[in-house]
Amino acid sequence: MAFTMDEKCSKAVKEVFVNMYNEGLIYQGSRIINWCPCCKTALSDAEVEYAEEPSSFWHLRYYVKDSDRYLVVATTRPETMFGDTAVAVNPKDERYKDLVGKTLVLPVVGKEIPVIADDYVDLEFGTGAVKITPAHDPNDFLVGKRHGLAEINIMTDDGRMNELAGAKYCGMDRFACRTALVADLEAGGYLDHVEDYDNQVGHCYRCHEVVESRLSKQWFVKMKPLAEPAIAAVKSGEVRFVPERWSKIYFNWMENIQDWCISRQLWWGHQIPAW
Repeated sequence: MAFTMDEKCSKAVKEVFVNMYNEGLIYQGSRIINWCPCCKTALSDAEVEYAEEPSSFWHLRYYVKDSDRYLVVATTRPETMFGDTAVAVNPKDERYKDLVGKTLVLPVVGKEIPVIADDYVDLEFGTGAVKITPAHDPNDFLVGKRHGLAEINIMTDDGRMNELAGAKYCGMDRFACRTALVADLEAGGYLDHVEDYDNQVGHCYRCHEVVESRLSKQWFVKMKPLAEPAIAAVKSGEVRFVPERWSKIYFNWMENIQDWCISRQLWWGHQIPAW
């Protein structure tokens, strides 16, 4: 029997960390992580509990600069628009082909952002035009890297809007800001329409606060090199799932696995042995 903080466990943590670091599997970098505004700490994907909650899909009008034409983008988190740095469309989408490279004016904010083409955008989902907020969404983060977009973090550690959200909204709780911003968007003629939407919302497994996706500098483990032999073991038959249908779920998870965030800002276990 062993307890988490036993000396032999502490030695094992140090040994594994150093070995994996030397193998290039552990690194410190800035990526999108799950952030709990209540506990004020990063969470791993395994520490986020998802629940279906009734929500809304706000369809917003982003006007083309010096034009009456606009793109309608749909979002469940309108308060993140202060961090928008582009609107993306699929390069195969004939509806928007002539708009790629054009400049849009961000509603309420007045900031100018480009229309970009990226295969990430699903032609069939929503309007086919997606607001890109690289500092507040994992998929947007990757799109931003591909296109060299700025990463603008518009929230504080406790889930309030910072100065980059503008003087009116600075200091507001994220959900209070959402309400105020939607009202301002409607008053300004930028709110096209609203749809009811059942959204999978992540919560902190400890305090149950709604988790925020945000860019942060943390320690990570590279998971793809570790997942490859585990995938091969199942494909070769060395490891079998019973019933077999669970192998499909396993492959879907392992083949799309993201790097594992291992650092926390609260002392919940062993300290990372890095000095």
